[in-house]
Amino acid sequence: MSTTADAAADAVDPVLPEHLASGGFVDSDSPEVRAFAARAAGAATDPVEVAARLFEAVRDEIWYDPHHLSTDPADYRASAVATAPSNWCVPKAVLLTAVARARGIPARLGFADVRNHLTTPRLRERMGSDVFVFHGYTDLHVEGRWVKATPAFNAELCARFGVSPIPFDGRTDALMHEFSGDGSRYMEYVHHRGVFTDLPLDLVLTTFDEFYGRGRMTGGTRGAETDTFVR
Repeated sequence: MSTTADAAADAVDPVLPEHLASGGFVDSDSPEVRAFAARAAGAATDPVEVAARLFEAVRDEIWYDPHHLSTDPADYRASAVATAPSNWCVPKAVLLTAVARARGIPARLGFADVRNHLTTPRLRERMGSDVFVFHGYTDLHVEGRWVKATPAFNAELCARFGVSPIPFDGRTDALMHEFSGDGSRYMEYVHHRGVFTDLPLDLVLTTFDEFYGRGRMTGGTRGAETDTFVR
């Protein structure tokens, strides 16, 4: 049932036609995305259940690997991400946005800078920081409101770090863990960069070069060294 508060929120932050449309990177009409969405959603028809199933599939079926960031735009299309065995937070958010649209759920991309207190020595050395700029998540419009969900860390990887995988019930924001399993700090959101209908890849890569140093985060050999993030 709609409330006055819901109506006011929708007026300020409405669902737009492009939140359901296929895009250059969020290519929700592609066969790969539609197949992934159909398999992940299964027999579910309720948008809340569909959103939760799509989230879990993107989260757990694609291993989170922050060590190989491509500069090829083709690698960021949801249709390519849908068939990749591993990827990082931005492409995974692109895929979740695309499969949601493919199932009729309005969705958009959101970005924030986060401080990861559980980063590994190898990744910290490469980044020169514990701040992850342009961390990607998905904004989904379910039951008349926008909810945030980040499908980055798969369940198996979370177990390595001693934390539970982030759950998403389709109704409540599912963002990064604030604390680790032992109660220490884990993720801290330090700066929100807004929401987008499609991936602003040039802006993301330019910001990486400015923040970390040109080429420092892109390229490299996947799984070249032992690291908790390497499968």
